[in-house]
Amino acid sequence: MKRLLFFLLISFSATAQQPVITAKNNVKPERLPLVRDYLSPGRVLLQDGVTNAAALLLPGNGQGDLSNKNMCILKKNASLLLDFDKELHGGLQLVTGMSPAHRPIKLRIRFGESVSEAMSNIEPEKNATNDHAMRDMIVEVPWLGKLEVGNTGFRFVRIDMLDSVDLQLKEARAIAVYRDIPYLGSFRCNDERLNEIWATGAYTVHLNMQEYLWDGIKRDRLVWIGDMHPEVATINAVFGNNDVVTKSLDLTRDITPLPGYMNGMVSYSMWWVIIQRDWYMKTGDIEYLRQQSAYLKALLAHFQTKIGKDGREALDGNRFLDWPSSEDKAAIHAGLHAMLLMCMDAGAELSAVLGDRETADNCKAAAVKLKKYIPAAKESKQAAALLALSGLAPADKMNKEVIAVCGVKNYSTFYGYYMLQAKAKAGDYVGAMNDIRTYWGAMLDLGATTFWEDFNMDWIPGAGRIDTFVTPGQKDIHGDYGAYCYKGFRHSFCHGWASGPTAWLTEHVLGVQVLEPGCKRLLIKPNLGNLTYVEGTFPTPKGIVHIRHFKRPDGSIGSDIKSPPGVKVDVQY
Repeated sequence: MKRLLFFLLISFSATAQQPVITAKNNVKPERLPLVRDYLSPGRVLLQDGVTNAAALLLPGNGQGDLSNKNMCILKKNASLLLDFDKELHGGLQLVTGMSPAHRPIKLRIRFGESVSEAMSNIEPEKNATNDHAMRDMIVEVPWLGKLEVGNTGFRFVRIDMLDSVDLQLKEARAIAVYRDIPYLGSFRCNDERLNEIWATGAYTVHLNMQEYLWDGIKRDRLVWIGDMHPEVATINAVFGNNDVVTKSLDLTRDITPLPGYMNGMVSYSMWWVIIQRDWYMKTGDIEYLRQQSAYLKALLAHFQTKIGKDGREALDGNRFLDWPSSEDKAAIHAGLHAMLLMCMDAGAELSAVLGDRETADNCKAAAVKLKKYIPAAKESKQAAALLALSGLAPADKMNKEVIAVCGVKNYSTFYGYYMLQAKAKAGDYVGAMNDIRTYWGAMLDLGATTFWEDFNMDWIPGAGRIDTFVTPGQKDIHGDYGAYCYKGFRHSFCHGWASGPTAWLTEHVLGVQVLEPGCKRLLIKPNLGNLTYVEGTFPTPKGIVHIRHFKRPDGSIGSDIKSPPGVKVDVQY
């Protein structure tokens, strides 16, 4: 029998005149740690030519049946807009009933992160696109059957009939695809706005923890290393050790042979070094760190050649911090110089752990050289934040003269995290919390359930919410704004780099700082500002640390802290 099968295979190959590609029997299919939940919509926002749309709000079972009871009926040219209550990653499941036509029925499906995006056409005016993920498509659904379609980020779905016969629709459920992992970290205080912001940042990153750690679930479904830095900080605060981080770090390393820069940007290769340091401090995984040693050594040596005799950075490649600062060459220079110093400091720490004294000493010497030159931040909050965090400029000076000027004007969702970190270093915890409430809170006020790729306070006047129809005279917060790669509806409304407040609140209000690799020793230094209490949990490789801080009547702070064996806690007020 085996010989016969082999002969038939060879004969077919020869006849077709092309090679036959077969998989070995011992190759196992990839099994991803993702689950699928099926969710009925919470609201019907539009129904035109539709009967009994309320049936779609009921729980479904994904199974067609012969009873044909309680169907939603879409007639010729009918339209239906569904709201699934919150941002999701995945697609749509349609379950149909009996059809007198006994044939497939043609529909148009449009996904949207806002009502206006779901109502839009693919066109250049407001930049509605199918980039990275299909969100506008024509499909055919079977009669008395089921179709699953879509793989994108969305909250709203519009369904349009493109056929001349009625569609009996039993169910239209969202397919939510995500990692079924526990929220080990938590945060709660007496300010509900801060609580909601912490949870929204955590959920934003959770949705982006797909096969790899993406920065956006609708657009840019890619591993961008710089974007990963605040995401990894949030993962450390909320989920603890998760292989989506190392898998994503390794993917980008493996597709970026030196002297190339990760994602084509010199700053992103520096972020890779800094993330490696932060990840090692959190996990204490020395075996993983050793796997990086050869690449790390060569990358650090390469960066050391990019320092001029006067100590100024001379980095080549695509010079980028974030989009709002991308046209400010002076800010980019100051930021990259500060980042190179931060990279050398992180490289020295990692090399010492790896026992590579030569590289550690070279990094320290490079850091000394870089400190001889201090660029000016001017009016750039991005540059000021990095100069403060690198130690090149006093944090209180950068905060007072640049970051705190005009409140959250010129904040950005990515570098806002570093602005908050610089404010914390300056001791301005109250100011930072106010900025979180104002800037990230404004997205919630506009209907956000995840944080956006970018946001500008100048967009707010006259703008409608993302979960309602734009009325005459209103600005469309999604379609009318944005710049660079995120103009109009191409703008991502679930972007992991915007999650910084979640990590920041855990680090500076709950007050958790990692002092020794693997969280063997923590410093807990609460900063309640005008809060009366804060409580939460922090995941470590040894278990969960439970923390509660409260203000006494005299204004002093008291704490209740429970840590697992193997985790030493120092408390400082």
